[in-house]
Amino acid sequence: MAQATERIKIAAASNLKFVLADLTAQYRQQTGVEVDVNLGASGNLARQILQGLPVAQFISADEDRVAELVTAGRTVDGGQRYAQGRLALIVPQNSALPLTQGVAALVRAMKPGDKFAIANPALAPYGLAAQQVLQRTGAGPLGGQQLVLGENIGQATQFVATGAAQAGITALALAQAPEMAARLRFQAIAPALHAPLHQRMVLLQGASAAARAWHRYVLSPQARDIFVRHGYGLPQ
Repeated sequence: MAQATERIKIAAASNLKFVLADLTAQYRQQTGVEVDVNLGASGNLARQILQGLPVAQFISADEDRVAELVTAGRTVDGGQRYAQGRLALIVPQNSALPLTQGVAALVRAMKPGDKFAIANPALAPYGLAAQQVLQRTGAGPLGGQQLVLGENIGQATQFVATGAAQAGITALALAQAPEMAARLRFQAIAPALHAPLHQRMVLLQGASAAARAWHRYVLSPQARDIFVRHGYGLPQ
């Protein structure tokens, strides 16, 4: 009888959707191991893991959420930085807003009823970084009902991609994905406009040998090249 395919369950921040699709496909091709990815806001995922979510690894968009799990004794160690996150300003493909003039100019050009989407800063590190960009560029706080919050960075991106919001700030890795090219235009945001997005991952207590091997792969030069291709900076 054929041996069942080994499966690893992980939890990962929503900004990693497209890069993890590439990484897990390559890993499956090389090893035959399937990696099942549960995507969400880092804050939500950390809470779910503390409540018993059965995953072997947590790939966060920041370091604070990993530290929560370390403090709670749920991890095998303090984890490792694997990438530096970057942001992008986005508008729908057919938008007339001045995307290339930067965040403040674009916000000034918005009509009173227009919406600007970011991830919820209380849950998503990319949302917190987006909030910092709005403050440092003089674009925020946005008035009235203008600011709309996605539960995670993927949902905030969808708000703009579907036209529910007229602009927003998302992960560069999501904005530049080929899957978004027909729906969005983007402009990378200077990293100096927000606190560094040091992205950290960690293995959880009880992680199998297969999970540990996958973890090593995500830190490998081969995987690092894929992160860079998707718009991430190297870990610092």
